[in-house]
Amino acid sequence: FGTLHLSMEENYVRHVELLGFEKRSYPSQHYVYMLMVKWSDLSEKVIYRTYPEIYTFHKSLKEMFPIESGEIEKKDRIIPKLPAPRWLISEKSPETRQITLAEYCHSLVNLPPHISRSRHLADFLAVRPEDENPAAPNALKKNETFVVSTELARGNVSVISGPIILDTYRVIADFEKTSKHEINLQTGDLVEIVEKNQNGWWFCQYESKRGWIPASYLEPLDGPEEAEEDEPNYEGERFVTARAYTAEQEDEISLELGETITVIHKLLDGWWVVRKGEETGHFPSMFLHKAGTREIYDADRTKPQGQKLPPRRSTIRNAKSIHNKSRQRLSQDSYRRNSRRYLQQRAGRPAEPSGGPRSAAKSPMRERKNQDNIPETSGSESETGKEVPVVPARPSPELILQRCSDNTCKRVSTRGSSS
Repeated sequence: FGTLHLSMEENYVRHVELLGFEKRSYPSQHYVYMLMVKWSDLSEKVIYRTYPEIYTFHKSLKEMFPIESGEIEKKDRIIPKLPAPRWLISEKSPETRQITLAEYCHSLVNLPPHISRSRHLADFLAVRPEDENPAAPNALKKNETFVVSTELARGNVSVISGPIILDTYRVIADFEKTSKHEINLQTGDLVEIVEKNQNGWWFCQYESKRGWIPASYLEPLDGPEEAEEDEPNYEGERFVTARAYTAEQEDEISLELGETITVIHKLLDGWWVVRKGEETGHFPSMFLHKAGTREIYDADRTKPQGQKLPPRRSTIRNAKSIHNKSRQRLSQDSYRRNSRRYLQQRAGRPAEPSGGPRSAAKSPMRERKNQDNIPETSGSESETGKEVPVVPARPSPELILQRCSDNTCKRVSTRGSSS
């Protein structure tokens, strides 16, 4: 064990090479840079890091080595410089950023051993689970990789592709900004999307302007915006409310701080459909974070301070789409009905049709106030306040004699007389 521990301590990074970048759409649209890391034990690993991650590491490296970073004397600086993250300004800036990263990585591993072979650098460049298995719940939306080289198989990639190509969306209604972080747009404007945030605010650029705009005001050019949304997942994911919210619309749900719920449909406008018990409703994703973690969801961390809730699609007036047909939005009755069906199947019970004969009876999975709008049968008013017994009550002898066959009546009469 001691020998193994020593070999791990001695393993250090001997070369880092920038391969290119990759466009990903989960958990929101973002870009990662591909780095080939060659270790002293002759192993080679490909890892993925975002630019903000690299810059955060760069700042911590400067704090760890203040002399070498020029914090005390500028003339002593040997740690390379790295520009702070910023939004794309022109088509040349992504290409320039790649050149900067390539030079930065090359300079980093050529620093004196107390920096280049430090545990801090090795930990940052070590392979993570998400490097080997990137999260991509929707198989139809594959990650787009931008690498131009025939040497990829031999791990000798040095040619980097051109600038990042941003998605173009169309504005469906006039939007007036309410803060300096947003921009004014008019119906029909074509904008390029830099970042798709799950909280419903997207960062875009229009001509020389850049800022946030609600995703509900945008539509893709090649199809309705609903086509980009995943289908409902009635098994759902567990989330915890980071803030309380009081419903303002009939199809929304009110929740207090710290409640654990299940998200069953993630919508692009940032208003997700959640389930609590038998109730479902729209709730702002900005007020949710993953259950079991203290870290606020990624979409929350990237929004500007003080950003308000995005408007819902249903509240946008005078929306003009270029698409004739769009997917019909699901009602809360449909969400509840499908959720109940899923829960019944998971419990091992066959799913009952919404208009079946047993649907009028009160059961644990029955919606409140008959939200399936099923016609009530006779006598149902007197039964709604009663609980269905687990074991039916035994019928009286008189009732048995009334409903049984003639042969049974004779046997019962014979037994009664003999006794």
